[in-house]
Amino acid sequence: MRETERALRIRVKRAYEAPAGADGYRTLVDRAWPRGVFKDALRLDDWVKDIAPSPGMRRWFGHDPEKWSAFKDLYFRELDERPDAVAALLVNVRGETLTLIFGAKDVKRNNAVALKQYLDRRTEKRPRVA
Repeated sequence: MRETERALRIRVKRAYEAPAGADGYRTLVDRAWPRGVFKDALRLDDWVKDIAPSPGMRRWFGHDPEKWSAFKDLYFRELDERPDAVAALLVNVRGETLTLIFGAKDVKRNNAVALKQYLDRRTEKRPRVA
């Protein structure tokens, strides 16, 4: 596989975990800053607030496992309506790794996990250009 054909590798990581060199381009994908975390500690490359679910959707979901599937469907629709926010997230990624940073306690059902699924589907449909 040529360098320009490598797929973007997307990871998710909780804001309370230490940054690592393997994280690549680190982007906070929440609207609100994670509680109790100093800005320098996150070592972010970007903070794309507009990629996060709308405040109303976030309140409705409330990290209720019963609403997870419906939340993803609704969030994906929101993302489809915000192509500029999605583009802003991807435009500055250098290399092959993008790490989506989130603050939620639930590491399996949160907006970063849903966003990774959305981006994986989107980026697998088109070849990567250097």
